Amino acid sequence: MRVGVFGATGAVGKELVQVLGDRGYPVTELRLFASNRSAGTRIPTPFGEKTIEVYDPASPPKLDLALLAVSGDWSKAHARELVAAGAVVVDNSSAFRLEKDVPLVVPEVNAAAAEGARLIANPNCTTAILAVALAPLHAEFGLRRVIVSTYQASSGAGAEGMQELEDGLREMLVNGGQPRNSVFRHPLPMNLIPHIDSFQPNGYTREEMKVTWETRKIMGLPDLLISCTAVRVPTLRAHAEAVTIETERPVTPEAARRVLSTAPGVKLTDDVENAIYPMPLTASGRYDVEAGRIRSNPVFGDRGLDFFVCGDQLLKGAALNAVQIAEALPVKLAA
Repeated sequence: MRVGVFGATGAVGKELVQVLGDRGYPVTELRLFASNRSAGTRIPTPFGEKTIEVYDPASPPKLDLALLAVSGDWSKAHARELVAAGAVVVDNSSAFRLEKDVPLVVPEVNAAAAEGARLIANPNCTTAILAVALAPLHAEFGLRRVIVSTYQASSGAGAEGMQELEDGLREMLVNGGQPRNSVFRHPLPMNLIPHIDSFQPNGYTREEMKVTWETRKIMGLPDLLISCTAVRVPTLRAHAEAVTIETERPVTPEAARRVLSTAPGVKLTDDVENAIYPMPLTASGRYDVEAGRIRSNPVFGDRGLDFFVCGDQLLKGAALNAVQIAEALPVKLAA
């Protein structure tokens, strides 16, 4: 397989390369692309040392698989060029997620949607983590309503966001100063910011609406009622989500645990007597989404459930999901 990773020097791009190696993806040729300032840099990879290239739209590379960890504007400008040149493109940006002719895929949920597609969208990181836990519960009990509050790590803003958090913590704790902010709307250290992406006319942010729109598309439930509140928190990586669901059929915590304990991509982490539950510290660097704190919700009676999930934003929320999509495709992607 001839594979290209675009945005290879960013946080997600680096994880893409590592996941390809860790999972033994059949790479015969790996090409890495990034901005002009990184051009010519040689970096180690699981496939040997590689040189960073700059993409030339006048001469798209011959690839079987192109993994994009770039901006939505870049994807809109160049993704279809790569398809025309023979590649299957898995795009991690928001550019095509809601396009009717582009499948939006979480392999544990709707892998079949990618069959025959040459351009496939990777979902928002929060959505991917949520969908892995919601899908098996929907299959067993049906979903009527979903209310979710997300606690999103600085990694959601890329390497720059993680660096700003680290720099700000150092400034506060070591130097006793006030942290600066440019990536986030306010300083993130010792703070919570209920503002991710732009505010919409309905009072929700675009990040919050992405969870609604994308979850509906992935799960094939266009009328599912979903409300989301997205909060940026001062952790490095792994997003956490507090989820309340109302189900079509009666649900109990014991039944939900049985379902989630065997669900693909989920690790049941639910032993409160021993203080075991999902946390960023335990979910970071892990492929599976942790699910725990499972309990009945008194508002919705025997059709209500509360639970907590945590997943690595850079892995299941981005790079791992993209590679899993590629793994689900035919062995030979292009002629």
